[in-house]
Amino acid sequence: MKGDTEDASQEDLGQQERKPPPSAASLSPACWHCPAETCRVWGELAPGRPGIETLRTGSVGGCTWHENRRMEIVWEVLFLLQANFIVCISAQQNSPKIHEGWWAYKEVVQGSFVPVPSFWGLVNSAWNLCSVGKRQSPVNIETSHMIFDPFLTPLRINTGGRKVSGTMYNTGRHVSLRLDKEHLVNISGGPMTYSHRLEEIRLHFGSEDSQGSEHLLNGQAFSGEVQLIHYNHELYTNVTEAAKSPNGLVVVSIFMKVSESSNPFLNRMLNRDTITRITYKNDAYLLQGLNIEELYPETSSFITYDGSMTIPPCYETASWIIMNKPVYITRMQMHSLRLLSQNQPSQIFLSMSDNFRPVQPLNNRCIRTNINFSLQGKDCPNNRAQKLQYRVNEWLLK
Repeated sequence: MKGDTEDASQEDLGQQERKPPPSAASLSPACWHCPAETCRVWGELAPGRPGIETLRTGSVGGCTWHENRRMEIVWEVLFLLQANFIVCISAQQNSPKIHEGWWAYKEVVQGSFVPVPSFWGLVNSAWNLCSVGKRQSPVNIETSHMIFDPFLTPLRINTGGRKVSGTMYNTGRHVSLRLDKEHLVNISGGPMTYSHRLEEIRLHFGSEDSQGSEHLLNGQAFSGEVQLIHYNHELYTNVTEAAKSPNGLVVVSIFMKVSESSNPFLNRMLNRDTITRITYKNDAYLLQGLNIEELYPETSSFITYDGSMTIPPCYETASWIIMNKPVYITRMQMHSLRLLSQNQPSQIFLSMSDNFRPVQPLNNRCIRTNINFSLQGKDCPNNRAQKLQYRVNEWLLK
């Protein structure tokens, strides 16, 4: 990475808009809190006279209706509905695989219920940090509140001098590039005490250019955000263990902006021959000969704070590093991203775009930077000169 004093541009940015979650009235009353695949409604009530005539004709739960068993059938229906309710709750509590996939950024199908961000912490007790956590991400970065920390060292990327390979996936929520285990990329420096290993690169983007990034800069969004997710390989054996452990994760975040030219690394990911291979959920495509260093913008300036992962279970174990300059993609490449589906080919098309979590309260957290305000604003996003600096008992070191 090269030193550069250019700041993260905020042109053509707008406030993000969020869709409200579905109301409880629009949800199925029988089992609204369970994933669709875990629920089966045994009977269906219909208008009419009380008793057996109010039930759909045919069979329910394998039982055939008989006129001379009115009371017995009513009790059978009540029992089956109760059993169905218990089965739903049991499946919800004892099936982590279902929960791992049962969330969304927005309504998947009109009138259905899949938890959107405001519900993440309510549907699963293991995700309660999504609702009650005090160090959640993403956040709105107010540049006037940043504190210069002179002890933040430059980031160091170690690729071993080799290019890497990885598999690009359509997960239904993100474009995800996961590196092969044979190609290791480590990062150190900055706010890190330990070395961290790159596990995944994840893309967030909007349905229009004025939104898409998860983090905001002075209340404004960028068209997208690249997140490089690293885990502490010195303390933990894998990213799953690290994600729920102290000092577990470091996420490097780079804003994306639409331009006439494209970042070399993103050009490899988003060119037409590549991106069309992952149009639908679960599609995958192998990429080889990638240079991770090409993904980084030409700046050594960054902003850092302590936060969480932006997807369930929202563990508060991540240190965020936000680069002070965006990378660029072409309008055609952004259009190609918006044509990716969060569903499989046999299902209704729903664009993957707007896959960002709303910003969370900062709650008095400190946002530090290696941008020296005293240099007459040369590195400062607002081009201001400030004398505010962060010093730790400097007189004790003399």
